[in-house]
Formats: sequence, C-alpha cells, structure tokens
Amino acid sequence: MEPVIEIQGLGKRYRIRHQGGRQWTSLREAVSGSVRGLVKRVLGGSFDTAEDFWALRDVAFSVKAGERVGIIGRNGAGKSTLLKLLSRVAEPSAGRITLRGRVASLLEVGTGFHPELSGRENIYLNGVILGMSRAEIRAKFDEIVAFAEVEKFLDTPVKHYSSGMYMRLAFAVAAHLEPEILIVDEVLAVGDAEFQKKCLGRMREIGGQGRTILFVSHQMPAIERLCDRVITLRAGRIVGDSSDVKDALGRYLSVGGEEANAWANDGSVTNEIFVPEALYLSSPDGERLSSGRSNDDDFGVSVLGRCLKADRALNVGVAMYDEEGNLLLWSCQTDAPESEWPRLEAGMRYHFRCPLPKRLLNEGVYRIELILSLYCRQWLCEPGRNSPAIYLDIHGGLSDSPYWPARRPGILGPEWRWTCALKEDA
Repeated sequence: MEPVIEIQGLGKRYRIRHQGGRQWTSLREAVSGSVRGLVKRVLGGSFDTAEDFWALRDVAFSVKAGERVGIIGRNGAGKSTLLKLLSRVAEPSAGRITLRGRVASLLEVGTGFHPELSGRENIYLNGVILGMSRAEIRAKFDEIVAFAEVEKFLDTPVKHYSSGMYMRLAFAVAAHLEPEILIVDEVLAVGDAEFQKKCLGRMREIGGQGRTILFVSHQMPAIERLCDRVITLRAGRIVGDSSDVKDALGRYLSVGGEEANAWANDGSVTNEIFVPEALYLSSPDGERLSSGRSNDDDFGVSVLGRCLKADRALNVGVAMYDEEGNLLLWSCQTDAPESEWPRLEAGMRYHFRCPLPKRLLNEGVYRIELILSLYCRQWLCEPGRNSPAIYLDIHGGLSDSPYWPARRPGILGPEWRWTCALKEDA
C-alpha cells in the first residue's frame, strides 16, 4: 500500500534582511535614517544586507495510513514550517510533497475562519473547503457543536469569541469532518487541561479509525500517549525518526542534552522592549547546568537578554509544568515589592536569576517556559503559547526516609518536618 504522505528533499528558504548601522532609538534618528536610505537608493546601493535562511533543508520521510506521528524539536527547529508546507499554506523552495487523501489542518487559532461569520456559518464554510457536501456537514453538525461547547454562541460572529472558544470550534470542525490526514500544531496549548484531554482522546479515536495524524507539541506526555512514531527536528533537519516513542523522548530529554537544558534565541523571538537571548538552568554563580538535577542540588533558572527600551512595567519570569502538562507555578521578578524591581537601561544586557527551593519537586521531568510581559499591559512571551522552554529532570533525594527514597504519590514532593511530643493527660 502506498504511503499517504511522501516527502522527498523538502526545503524552505527565506530571505532575511538586516538593517545596517545601529538601531534607531528616537523619531529623529528614524527620520534621518529614512532620508539617508532614500538618497542611497537613488545613487545606487543600499544600507541593508540580506542572507538566505533555510527553515527546512533536505527533509525526507513517508507516513503510512493510520500512523500517528509526533514531531518534536526546540523552538525554531522547523516544525511549524513543515506543517505549513504540508497544509499548502506555504510553497516549498525545494523538494516534493505527495499527499494521498483529504487534509484538515489546525495550525493556529482561527485558521480558515472568517471573523465576520458566525460559528454556524464557519462550520459549513470549513466543511466546504474540506470538500464535504452540505448533507455530510449537516450529519456531523450537532456532534461538532457539542464537542466545541459553544452552543450559546453558535450564531455570534467568531470575532467576538475568546481564543479558547475559537480553538475549540476550530479543532471540533477539523476533527469531525472525517479527513484522511489530520495536521495539528501546538494550538492545543490554548485550551484548558480538561479540553486538551478531550482533544487527545478524539485524536486517538481518529487514529483508531485508520486515519493519519501529524501532531506537533512541546508536551512530551501528550506525544507519548497519542503517537506511535516520533520525528525529531533540529535546525531544519531530521535528526531522529523512531517508532520507539519512549526511547525517542528519553533521548530528546536526556541529561545534558542540547535540546533540553538551555534555549538560545535564534532571532525567532523579538519585540521592541526586551529581547531574550537565553533561558537555562544555572548554578548559584550563574553557570549553565545540565537538565538532570537532584533535589539536594543548589540550582535555579536564568534569563539573559538585552533591554531595547526602558519600561518599569517589564515583567520577567518563568512558568513550570509537570509531565501531564499541569501548570504548577508562575514566578516573576515582579513578585517582589515594586521598589525592588530592577531599573533597566536601554542598550544594556541583563541576567535575571531565580533560585529554586530544594526538595520541592517530585521525581520527574518538568517543563519551564519563559514569561515576558509589560505588567498588566502586554504579553511579550506568553506561557502556553509556544513560549521558549527548557526541561528539568529531577531524580532522587526526595527525603532522608528509607521508605521514600525516590518518587512518591502526588505532583510535588516537599520535605515537611514533623514533630512529636508526649501529650500528658489533663
């Protein structure tokens, strides 16, 4: 039987332009710089330089009908680019893609929806785009609405939906209109934990019906529960392709592994206030550490970055998730009194560091995502929305008791000291 997906020598190239000279920091410099640029172009030449960036290169693999394939890799590895090419949202620069079957894609919140149309109208619109007849859509309509849990707002324009409502309806449409190939990006991170489990259950059901699933996620437990094969990308190339899912995820999260213990900005995360350069586990002196730690170790989380514009509202921190994707905590430098917030200067580099309490976490693997925002005003890096992340692997040393030397029941594993005193009768 022929594979439903065949990829040969696939590549995607982008042309990246770099602004010559230093960055403009005022309106006056911006105007003068624009005038100089205009004069230069009239005389010939440019202040800009450009280079080719290959988001994907020499990617080749095939997928059989009914396979559930997880695609993993750090931010910027090329995962979303690959899915966009498979969904024909973008055209490849090299290579060939062969798809045999109807494709439904969920790449980001609201993809394929018209904001002025109601939820009801968008269900029919998406069904038509997928090649369904009106009768086929009508037969699935009630099931879609019930799954998305948007009955009250079915005739409301989707531009008024929250991001969670948008995502629920988009996933429900994509998963219930019977595509032969379902492509899902990290968009499930928008939903709450209960709905994520519901979505994973639906995708397992689809896979059991002989349909093919490509699933991109940073949630390793979700990959392990859903997928029967894992493809690992690094810098736009395939570095792993295994049907031993547990082993593949173990290598990806291996102690000291490049993919796990540190994140470095490759230019994919930018803003006008504070550009993060790195996120990593660190020693008390700020030195980088491996992802595998004992509960007795002194370690913390470090964020390096450059301030482009001084703003007292800048909020830097991290969010931590357990192996099931449950949010355990947020911690930010704004937890301190405002008088203790650092005063940053434009153009300077800074190192934020927060120590982690000893013997708090249970044995297991934890995901740590970067938080960047202007306090109560604007997100710069929002947890759960493809924010940069690293992994922490806690092992052993949970207590001094011989009865609990390693993992114990529960999410956390704090060591609480009990006392015992003789209680005299009154």
